Amino acid sequence: MGPWVMLAAAVASPAPEAVAPNASPPNAATPDSAARGVIPYPPSFFAESRPVNAYDMVVRLPGFTFDKGATVRGLSGAGGNVLIDGQPPVSKNDALDEILKRIPAGAVERVELIRGGAPGIDMEGRTVLANIVRKQTAGFRAAVMPGIYQIYDGRQLPGVRVEAQWRWPGGRSAEFGQVYGTGPNDEFGDGRRTRYNPDGSVRLRSKVDADAYGLRAWTTGAYETPLFGGRARINGAFMLTPAEVEIYDRYETAAGGEYEKNEIDRLQAELGGRFNRGLTERLSLEAVGFHQWNNQKTTVVFEAPGLTRDFLLDRKTTEAVGRLNFRYRASPALTLEAGGEGALNNLDSETRLAVNGRPVPVPAANVQVEEKRADAFLRGSWRPMPTLTLEAGVRQEVSRVTSAGDVTLGKTLTFTKPRAAVTWAADPSSQVRLRVEREVGQLNFDDFVASPNVASTGVVVAGNPDLTPQQAWVFEAAYERRFWGAGAAVMTVRHFEILDTIDRGPARDASGTIIRDPVTGQPAADRPDNIGESTKDEVQASLTVPLDRFGVRAAQLRGQVTKRWTKVDDPLLGGTREVSALRPIDWEAHFSQDLPRWNATWGVDVFGGFRERYFRLAEIETRKFSPWVVVYGEYKPQPDWILRLEAMGVTSRNVRRIREVYSGPRNAFPLDYTDVRSLEWDGSLYLRVRKTFGS
Repeated sequence: MGPWVMLAAAVASPAPEAVAPNASPPNAATPDSAARGVIPYPPSFFAESRPVNAYDMVVRLPGFTFDKGATVRGLSGAGGNVLIDGQPPVSKNDALDEILKRIPAGAVERVELIRGGAPGIDMEGRTVLANIVRKQTAGFRAAVMPGIYQIYDGRQLPGVRVEAQWRWPGGRSAEFGQVYGTGPNDEFGDGRRTRYNPDGSVRLRSKVDADAYGLRAWTTGAYETPLFGGRARINGAFMLTPAEVEIYDRYETAAGGEYEKNEIDRLQAELGGRFNRGLTERLSLEAVGFHQWNNQKTTVVFEAPGLTRDFLLDRKTTEAVGRLNFRYRASPALTLEAGGEGALNNLDSETRLAVNGRPVPVPAANVQVEEKRADAFLRGSWRPMPTLTLEAGVRQEVSRVTSAGDVTLGKTLTFTKPRAAVTWAADPSSQVRLRVEREVGQLNFDDFVASPNVASTGVVVAGNPDLTPQQAWVFEAAYERRFWGAGAAVMTVRHFEILDTIDRGPARDASGTIIRDPVTGQPAADRPDNIGESTKDEVQASLTVPLDRFGVRAAQLRGQVTKRWTKVDDPLLGGTREVSALRPIDWEAHFSQDLPRWNATWGVDVFGGFRERYFRLAEIETRKFSPWVVVYGEYKPQPDWILRLEAMGVTSRNVRRIREVYSGPRNAFPLDYTDVRSLEWDGSLYLRVRKTFGS
């Protein structure tokens, strides 16, 4: 009998009556609130599901899909789609889902779903946001949560989480969190690898044994207080996140084998603060400051018969950001905002590669990059009638990027970023949202340094500090329909016209000349590069269905699917292909049912399989992930005790890496071999106990 056959069921005394999420939430879906675009959900809406924290509440919002934000420099666009008391957290390394998990459900007064905009809310380019409104009552709350993973291969990985919140009369509050524990990496398991010749015959077959894990040692804290007639909040985090991967590849059709060990030592720290103050009855000020440090050292050792590769990447980055925002409430229907943001970013990287003990030069191996960036903005939101909202604005960005070391350069970049959005509520149950915007991506410092994949593949992927940010005109239309109280269906269509697409191109020296192999005369390595114009089209559909009408009481089914089509000219072969790394399809589905009679909840989460493809100089790599299924059950024997059991990877997970390797650049050399590695992860059991203290 496998570990997934049984999931314990617990029985206890009946729970108090509560409002099920399948019925109309009290004070939520009223015609007035729907027309205004803000739907409040009180704690009673979530009562039967017994949420532990704010994150549990957010993911159950009808018609809402959680997004924890992007890893970009600066504060604009990095905060995800959930606000806390109307404002995004001033944090990056401390992820949004982790922040929400530290807010106890008992501390939440209501959760607001903001669709299309609301007075005083910065939508940050999004059309839908959730807002956690916390209670202001004084008190103390804390929780201790030990847990353990039981891995299919016999490993046991324990951990513990501790969190506490204090709130005192007068508006002062403090928060503390500590996480320490290990966890698995489901991308690496046992499996096989087969290398095929171009004619389909087998060149090499091997058996693979892979293990991976990571450690989290995180400390977070925050303090909030009235100050100078306004309100100030400061928060910080110190995070150690080392990880390790070991892969044993034992040949079956030849003597010997391969061994790869990848170690990552990562230290992240951040300090952020926000100050808000009303200057007049209509004018308010917000000032934000943020600083982060990120040190990462990656060491890779690869051994095969007659071959040893050693790779080291030591990468240090810092970021300092300041932002000032003035908001003027001209009338109940019109809000104007103006402000600016300045940032200073630094990268210092050192790369070393040795083959059989001999150093091998890597293009752009050691670089120091500095970016100074300023961003000024002006925007307004006008609601000429209760069912119509118009939003428009413009940002002006200018940056100066300089590089020293192996690549010496200096350039100034300027971008104008207009935005316009319209939201129309045709009736209390329907809403149409339209958006046109020019988006400008931020340069990713990971593209500035060499890739550690060279150790295992032998293919050099150099860094490139001379990148131009990717720009896109985005056209978006969305239709939302609410039904059956807590049901919602949303269809969104987007079209992107992209300039300076960042993909892969041939590596160049400091003068811009392609680095060529001295024997063949062909390009010797590739790197991230701007390869021209491209297009991306997306169709996204989400559905939330309460199942009471189908005879399944207190149950909910949620799902989302996104289909993408991309097209760009291949810089090597000509003609069009898809853009590297963009998945053609993403989907997920979630079923949950509350069992108030037994003080329990159970559910199934299904995360769909996906594919990623990377087009490189002499290789096309495809990564395929099969669907991932999680079955969970939660039991609350006492108000201050919660037991949760998760069966993760019920159907196992297959991860395939397919490398089509050419004898040289794809435009001039034939296919040499196709390498297929297939790894199986047979899942784990996770048990967590939560004990709460305070009121």
